[in-house]
Order: sequence, then structure tokens, then C-alpha cells
Amino acid sequence: MQTKTENNRAWLLVLPVFLLVAFSAIIPLMTVVNYSIQDIFDQNTRYFVGTEWYREILNDPRLHDSLVRQFIYSFCVLAIEIPLGIAVALCMPARGFKASLVLIVLAIPLLIPWNVVGTIWQIFGRADIGLLGWFLNNIGVEYNYASDPVDAWITVLVMDVWHWTSLVALLCYSGLRAIPDVYYQAAKIDRASNWAVFRYIQLPKLKSVLLLGVLLRFMDSFMIYTEPFVLTGGGPGNATTFLSQALTKMAVGQFDIGPAAAFSIIYFLIILLVSWVFYTAMTNMDKRS
Repeated sequence: MQTKTENNRAWLLVLPVFLLVAFSAIIPLMTVVNYSIQDIFDQNTRYFVGTEWYREILNDPRLHDSLVRQFIYSFCVLAIEIPLGIAVALCMPARGFKASLVLIVLAIPLLIPWNVVGTIWQIFGRADIGLLGWFLNNIGVEYNYASDPVDAWITVLVMDVWHWTSLVALLCYSGLRAIPDVYYQAAKIDRASNWAVFRYIQLPKLKSVLLLGVLLRFMDSFMIYTEPFVLTGGGPGNATTFLSQALTKMAVGQFDIGPAAAFSIIYFLIILLVSWVFYTAMTNMDKRS
């Protein structure tokens, strides 16, 4: 009896990718770690400070405020975009010309660069020339995202929903189209209601794409920078100053390289930890069901 021998030469095709990732990610990361544990004045003058920068950042109220603000924002993004994306996907036509047209329309916001999205909403929300600002003020709603923290927060959130709900909808749409027709035929024979079909057929089959959607939207919303920077500049006050903007102000505005490096490492570890918690929780729910 002949036994098959494993051919590992295919790994050679993947090796360049690993080398590229190592060069573009690991080496810069090690550089940041080096800056976070040393006080570097020039190429020949540096002092080892250990965890001093980390202790300074962990006790910094700016980190605490930005972290709370960031978690609230990411939670609001997930709470709105995930259900809305599922609802949009369920309402989309299954096939034909209409389905293609809807897919093209949904993909349009995803093709717009982040800085352009911020500029669009910056003009759209202005009270003097923006359609949204003009309309709200003319119906009696005092709206000014440049001076009111609540208006600024809601505008940034609505902007993100407009920009990224399409991604969740497209993921869910692909998951719905992958469900075999035999499930729907069996449900029709059993005279199951639309809610029963969604609860016991569609939603369980969407768990894998929903896991992907939740992780992508959490990581992206937790690292948001360009849109609120262009729209509000982090204001008014610090109302829309998220972790990425606080880090940029520290590194570029104040040029505190050591504390900024420690800040970025802590930032990275927070994203890694919360993403792992999301992944573990959702996969365990999938196993129990």
C-alpha cells in the first residue's frame, strides 16, 4: 500500500508574504518598543527608563478620558451598524438586475477616501451652506457641530454609520446568498413565519460573517482618526478626541516620542485584547448553539 508523502514546497510561495509582513510590521513595532523604554536625545545619547513612560501614560487622565470616549463610540457603532446592516441585507433583492444595482449603490460609500468623507460631512453639516445644517436649523433644531459637543458627537457617529454600514450589509448579503434553498423549502413546508426563518435559519448561518463584521468594525472604529479630525479636529473641546487623535497630539504636536511610543503599545494591546475577547465570546456562542 502506497502512502502519500507531504509536499511542503507550496509554503515557499507564502514565504515572501511572511517576509514582507515581518519587514513592514514587526521591525517598526520593535522600533516603537525601543523608543518606549529609552529616553533618546540623539543617535549617541540615550538613557534606559524601563517602564517609566508606561506608568506615566497609565496615570494620564487624557488616556482615561479618550479610552472611555473610544469605547462608548465603538459600542454605539456596533449597536447601530450590525442590526442595520442585517436589516439592509434582508431587504435586498436576491438576484437579477435590481440586485446588481443595489450592490453597486451600497459599494459607493466604501470607495470614498476617509478624508473626503470628513470633508463631505463638514460641508453637509454647516449651518450656512450645508443642506443638513440649514434644514435642521430651519425646522427649529439648533444644530452646530462646531460648537455643541452633542451635535459633534452625533454627527461623527452618523457619518460613520453612513460610511461603513454598507460593509456589514454586503457581508450579511453574501452570507444569506450562501444558504442552500433546501432550508427555505423545508421552512415553507412547515409554514414557518418570516421571524422563525430569520431566527432559526438565517441568523445561525450568518454567525461567521457577523463575527468578521463585528471584528472589522470594532477594530476600524477603535482606530478612527481621519474622519473626526477633518470634521471637528477633535472638538469642540475634547468631545470627539479619540485615542488615535490623543496619540497624534502627543507624538506630533508635543513631540513626546517616549510617552507616545508607550501610548501606542498600550493602544495596540487594548485593541488586541478586546478583539480576542470578541472572537472568543462569539465562537463560544457558536459552539453552544
